[in-house]
Amino acid sequence: MNMYKESLNALLEQQSDKNKSRYPYRNPAKTIEFFGLKPGMTIVETLPSGGWYSKILLPYLGKEGKLIGVDYSLSMWPNFDFVDNAFLEERKNWSINWPKEAAAWYPEGETAPVSAYTFSTLSSELSETADAVLFIRALHNLSRFENKGQYLSKALKESHRVLKSGGILGVVQHSAPEDKSDTWADGSRGYLKKSSVIKMVESAGFKLSSEGKFNENEMDLPGDDDIVWRLPPTLHTSKDNEALKTSFLEIGESNRMTLLFHKLLTRQCKKPVPVSWSP
Repeated sequence: MNMYKESLNALLEQQSDKNKSRYPYRNPAKTIEFFGLKPGMTIVETLPSGGWYSKILLPYLGKEGKLIGVDYSLSMWPNFDFVDNAFLEERKNWSINWPKEAAAWYPEGETAPVSAYTFSTLSSELSETADAVLFIRALHNLSRFENKGQYLSKALKESHRVLKSGGILGVVQHSAPEDKSDTWADGSRGYLKKSSVIKMVESAGFKLSSEGKFNENEMDLPGDDDIVWRLPPTLHTSKDNEALKTSFLEIGESNRMTLLFHKLLTRQCKKPVPVSWSP
């Protein structure tokens, strides 16, 4: 076992029991290793939310690394049914408040420094500075609202800009059966088709390097009326139906694609690649 694996495994053991309970489905050690993430890197994490992966990455990257959280553009949030004015006001300050929240997870000076932006406010100074951009279960809503603001296209364009030549773009995403229609798998149900994800990411100037199978779950076979949030941990459609809840718990968390892309080298892609995505 190399020193990176030893360090990562030790950090995983230190996480909360609640977070560790999801390891069988999220496979963080295999995912981080598959993406080639190493201490000292500068990593952009899309939609870090409560920090499930951030709490692992911060100490793993170490003092020489950097973690940059990136939220959806503020203009995208009103498209969600649950968003009200109070939520929007709070979200306006997310890029200020999230680094403060993250800094409180560990003693000062022991982890990578943290900063935060939205896809609309990523600094020009970040161009070609990142080693990796991660989209961990974060593509479906960008795809879902693409036609309302080109949110997915812009996110991929910004990811391409901030990555170093040859840099890593890592995707973990709820995976739709390939026989589902493009309308069904547009992201509104949480699922995207692997073929569609590969097409849209490669059209943005990236090349698929490898596919991981370890986050797949062959028991997740959604029907035409199903959403991904029927499954644990959300169990959205079975909160008052114990029998149905039990059946979803037996399935486990969603079937997920794990895709490793690399930004094309400058000599391979001399001109910016226009992105236009329609699922």
